[in-house]
Amino acid sequence: MLNSAVRRVSTGATRIIAPSAFLGAPTASLMRFASSLAFDKYPFLSTLGLAKNNPGVFAGKWTEGKGEVFTSRNPATNEEIATITAGTPEQVESCIEAMDAAKAKFAAMPVPARGELVRQIGERLRERKAELGALISLEMGKITAEGLGEVQEAIDICEYAVGLSRMLNGSVIPSERPGHFMMERWNPLKGHVAIISAFNFPCAVFFWNAAISLVCGNTQIWKGADSTSLVTVACQKIVEEVMTKNGLAGVATMVQGPGATVGEKIISDKRVELVSFTGSTGVGRHVSEVVSKRFAKKILELGGNGAMIVMDDANQKLAIRGALFAAVGTAGQRCTSLRRLLVQEGIYDSFVSSLVAAYKGVKIGDQLAEGTLCGPLHNQAAVKKYAEGIERAKQQGGKVLVGGKVLSDRPGNFVEPTIIEVPSDAPCTHEEIFAPILYVMKIKDLTQAIALNNSVPQGLSSSLFTTNQQAIFEWTGSAGSDCGIVNVNIGPSGAEIGGAFGGEKETGGGRESGSDAWKQYMRRSTCTINHSTDLPLAQGINFDVQAP
Repeated sequence: MLNSAVRRVSTGATRIIAPSAFLGAPTASLMRFASSLAFDKYPFLSTLGLAKNNPGVFAGKWTEGKGEVFTSRNPATNEEIATITAGTPEQVESCIEAMDAAKAKFAAMPVPARGELVRQIGERLRERKAELGALISLEMGKITAEGLGEVQEAIDICEYAVGLSRMLNGSVIPSERPGHFMMERWNPLKGHVAIISAFNFPCAVFFWNAAISLVCGNTQIWKGADSTSLVTVACQKIVEEVMTKNGLAGVATMVQGPGATVGEKIISDKRVELVSFTGSTGVGRHVSEVVSKRFAKKILELGGNGAMIVMDDANQKLAIRGALFAAVGTAGQRCTSLRRLLVQEGIYDSFVSSLVAAYKGVKIGDQLAEGTLCGPLHNQAAVKKYAEGIERAKQQGGKVLVGGKVLSDRPGNFVEPTIIEVPSDAPCTHEEIFAPILYVMKIKDLTQAIALNNSVPQGLSSSLFTTNQQAIFEWTGSAGSDCGIVNVNIGPSGAEIGGAFGGEKETGGGRESGSDAWKQYMRRSTCTINHSTDLPLAQGINFDVQAP
């Protein structure tokens, strides 16, 4: 069974978001404020088709969940927004039955026709970008610009998938046998695709998978994070509108529910041929074990621990900007967030001083308010981990240069973006805390920096700031960064949809979005056609039987 840790991480976050004891008991006025739904305060929710109480299952039609009730909250205030009735393992079965019924028709459609469906989905996203972006900001906690950017990412991947629908090309392979033709052919998977996404990108990660998978001809089931269930329902409504209009409602299903029950049912079902999971390394290891035991396919997008190296010859203004967004953006709640800053000793003091000054100018506050650069953490569990992480770093020789405080003088889950100077061998630098904590270290040269970059268990994102051409090619070569994302003169955070996204080691090895990531969602067949009247064997083997 998926344990409580899975329930907490694989669904995005714990659903208990009341202020933790270490921050003191919540005031009576705050409790009264949080006890009533704040749905009517946000008119864009109704525009997206949401209500105060929402069904958590779509199995070809919207169905009231039979499981527990999830309460969506605004992490800036912890006020309750709306509820979602979650599904059960039995309702996962109803989704699979709907996909079974729709699969043959959908798989038989010409690929460009499937691309047309994704084009329509992208148009609906474009029409509702403002409202959906506001909802992402409200429920997840990222600032408005990032909420809108996430919807734009979903739009972009739909456009990419539409173009891909004209280019799902196989290969023609020269045959060594006369009168024979060899080719690769790509077909939809025989089974279904499962998408399990996390709270920090509740819209974009779904569409990274869904847009590509739909063009490839697959039926799919989606389970979003419990704590961003409103975004899941709103995105599913957009997909459902298009698919239902085209008579294909059962192709794309959705069920919200706990990882320990609903999630476990999804990853264990032999009819699910591919599981795309985004979450922690610990949970990803369990998912990998379950899926691998039945020889199904998996795409794992797990933990990150991004590093950025700044050399003496770097453009320091660019590097300051790159570090600031990568470390503070989304309040440090991206898997590509900057956790480790490695600065060459010749510019260390001046660079760190400038970065500390930039941190002091970051406006912390309501994620929907204009000018805010750092919104709240997603829940109180994250606040607790932030505080514990800072204390742990101090115990390991760390010195707080800026920030370091929980902002307990206000409602919500606010903390100060923090820079901590630590020894390069501090154990805390090998752990990922999903919060705006940046460890800064002094390095002598690029060789030491690359070794430190590669020393952690994770291998997602990395960057180098330099103007030295030799260093650039060393960094991007076989002896350089061991990450899946290797940047130069840009920060480690903020990937484009055209490239494959993912990382190595405990990051899971999965790849989503662009490049040839589409191949994971399809079944490859090597086809050999004999158009001659003879039957020569490969490798010149002679197996003719002589008549007696």
